[in-house]
Amino acid sequence: MSKTQATPVGTITHGLLRVTGGYGDFRDELHANGYAVIKGAIPRERAIQYQQSAFDWDPSTWKAENLPVQSKLNTFDNYGVIHEKFIFFRFAQYITFPNHADKPPRAPWPHIDQSPFKRGMHCIQGIINLSHAGPEDGSLMCLPRSSTYNDEFFDTQTDPLTWEKKDWRRFSEQEMNWWASKGLKPLKVQAEPGDLILWDSRTVHWGGEPTEKSDVIRTVIYASYSPARLATKEALEEKARVFDVYGATTHWAHDNIFLRPQVARLPDGKIDPRNRDEPVEKPEMKDRLKKLAGLIPY
Repeated sequence: MSKTQATPVGTITHGLLRVTGGYGDFRDELHANGYAVIKGAIPRERAIQYQQSAFDWDPSTWKAENLPVQSKLNTFDNYGVIHEKFIFFRFAQYITFPNHADKPPRAPWPHIDQSPFKRGMHCIQGIINLSHAGPEDGSLMCLPRSSTYNDEFFDTQTDPLTWEKKDWRRFSEQEMNWWASKGLKPLKVQAEPGDLILWDSRTVHWGGEPTEKSDVIRTVIYASYSPARLATKEALEEKARVFDVYGATTHWAHDNIFLRPQVARLPDGKIDPRNRDEPVEKPEMKDRLKKLAGLIPY
């Protein structure tokens, strides 16, 4: 059976987000290129204040050997940090330190965050930039326009019988050659404190490492966006449960909601003695915050 003849084991769903261009704002770029930068989404001064709050989160750890436990993607998502007042219930806090001579840059891990069973635009991911991101600094890497080739890749380069419903798919070096054959080239997205980077979950992307010339401590907050109407009753109930225990979820705002591991563990598997299960500075529980968390309806 050829790749084009195989029948998917599952149901293909089509996106309900309609971003088709012609708006005269960032949505046109998001539709055409699969990513966009909204300049000054929050005032620069406030962004710098938020970054300082992140630095103050645990100042005793400002040595490599004392850093809090990070995930494999260099994000902080334990210690209740997701619910700190300067973040509030985003996906993760991400800090990258410059010039780690003892830690070579990570190889790219190009991927998308949407299953091939989902077609069209389902979710918009975001980075709230709290630091400068220039050509030498760490930032989002992406393949502009790759979202427009997403269906073609899966329909012609893969066997549908191998598709997974998991909303994450990494691409091999050989597969990346296919994207290059379409004329797509990696781009490091540049941004300033207060800028909001958005991208379609179908856009091929990964975290870009800083060069040896960078002295910027990259500080960003990951977020995701989708209409509240797409969330099921079960998803909202799970969001509320996660919220109540100061937990973190996933890249998606309305789907794939589950509680990420809350206990920070050291490389040897032991619980980090600094582990805590609530934020240092809790956010003010206003109605707008509760709506964003899915606790009360819009």
